[in-house]
Amino acid sequence: MKSDIQIAQASEMKEITEIAAQLGLSEDDLKLFGKYKAKVNLDVLKRLPEKEDSKLVLVTAITPTRAGEGKTTTTVGLGQALNRIGKNAVIALREPSLGPTMGIKGGAAGGGYSQVVPMEDINLHFTGDIHAIGVAHNLLSAVIDNHIKQGNELNIDPTRVTFKRALDMNDRALRNTVVGLGGTINGQPREDGFLITVASEVMAILCLANDLMELKEKLGKIVVAYTYEGKSITAHDLKVEGAMTALLKDAIKPNLVQTLENTPAFIHGGPFANIAHGCNSVMATKLAMKLADITITEAGFGADLGAEKFYNIKSRYADLNPDATVIVATIRALKMHGGVDIDNLKEENLSALKKGMANLEKHIENVAKFGVPAVVAINRFPDDTEAEIELIKKECHKLGVKTALSEVWSKGGEGGEELANKLLDILENEKSQFKFLYQTDSPIKEKIETIAREIYGAEGVEYSDKALNQIDKYREEGYSDLPICMAKTSSSISDNPALKGRPTGFKISINEINLSAGAGFLVVMTGPVLTMPGLPKRPSSEDIDIDADGKITGLF
Repeated sequence: MKSDIQIAQASEMKEITEIAAQLGLSEDDLKLFGKYKAKVNLDVLKRLPEKEDSKLVLVTAITPTRAGEGKTTTTVGLGQALNRIGKNAVIALREPSLGPTMGIKGGAAGGGYSQVVPMEDINLHFTGDIHAIGVAHNLLSAVIDNHIKQGNELNIDPTRVTFKRALDMNDRALRNTVVGLGGTINGQPREDGFLITVASEVMAILCLANDLMELKEKLGKIVVAYTYEGKSITAHDLKVEGAMTALLKDAIKPNLVQTLENTPAFIHGGPFANIAHGCNSVMATKLAMKLADITITEAGFGADLGAEKFYNIKSRYADLNPDATVIVATIRALKMHGGVDIDNLKEENLSALKKGMANLEKHIENVAKFGVPAVVAINRFPDDTEAEIELIKKECHKLGVKTALSEVWSKGGEGGEELANKLLDILENEKSQFKFLYQTDSPIKEKIETIAREIYGAEGVEYSDKALNQIDKYREEGYSDLPICMAKTSSSISDNPALKGRPTGFKISINEINLSAGAGFLVVMTGPVLTMPGLPKRPSSEDIDIDADGKITGLF
């Protein structure tokens, strides 16, 4: 079979104005980026307030493994399948980051015959959103150091600057740096560091803002440093939120592209789910919900991360009420959770599969805690046996959850029709009773421990002295009512990446808690979570190439 990029390059795309017309949008509603990409102007949302919102479906997954789960592929294939059976469905996804694209992950635009295109553009610079976010972020960093150099009117303590710089690339050498070297002309020497741009609070803010002015207001609330007396300093204090917003005036507009089968897709925003909240922008989701009858969106990694944050953070701030959830699972990954080595996944192993089902069972339970009905999508691989497929169906039936075989990777929308029909049955016959896991006015520790106990299955939570001091400080400063954004490994439901399946008898360790006052949540750091990833020994960039005609190869 052809590689993903070969399939994408052989596809027949429609001009983006045709895709927009399917949604009732004219060329005047768009800012074109060539023939196949466009941004949708913000006034479209203002023009469509009377239309009833579409049904909202979240696609999530079991705990990721090296065997692959195919969450984005399933999201794209499901959207294509719904349109094949006569439904007006639109997809809303996150934008890929160059760090993982050039690092260990490769492309992030679906796979096989369920992809969004133009695949090369989406995976590389796309419409420049992430670059714009990085520039706005680093403008704020530059203003902080310039303020200190130019007299420090706000009395900022250089040792208490909390806002790091950002770069959209995996570069471990930049995790901890020193800036301002070379004499007084270059500023005040101090320790600093870099985040990957998708971990930036600016990215989180853009994805949670409902309009341009709310974006500016949220940017102004970013706490960047503390004075010698311990008073917090914000971007508003530095008078920089207006300039930052000006840099983001186009980045906030949702991007419209299409799938291989010409299903409309909004791809906008890309916060990491193991660090930030892991969902595409509120504006893209709301736009899709005004223009379609069914909106299919996703959240990063497993349901313990992306889905939990989609429900507790994004849905809270955007006033969303999810109607259904699709939980993607593969037999290969479940066998890994059952103890099988990655080299032996092709062999039928019912005992390991049944053991690994505990991971899927926990994610099913977690989704149910939010009152949202679910269907399990069994993302089929060629080596899956009928006995293994039947085992998953039988175990899910015991749990009262529907299942559907998904073959969207090899067959596109046609391979997702069973899943589409099972989903429609839920949307038509089961009423979502969506609810939050916790109330924001609960104490900080109570919110953290609720997530740890209910979602991860932990026996308790252990706090470092630093974390306990930060909890006290944030309570005193009036930030205790914010939602919790857990920064945790994606490789386990626990905070230990080595614990597969459904771990028990563990405690969650909290190292520190970072304030994202602009985005509106507290980032709770558990275990060895890195906000600036590194490249692997053999990065994906070694496979990516381009010929004299500009044709790219090796991009997944």
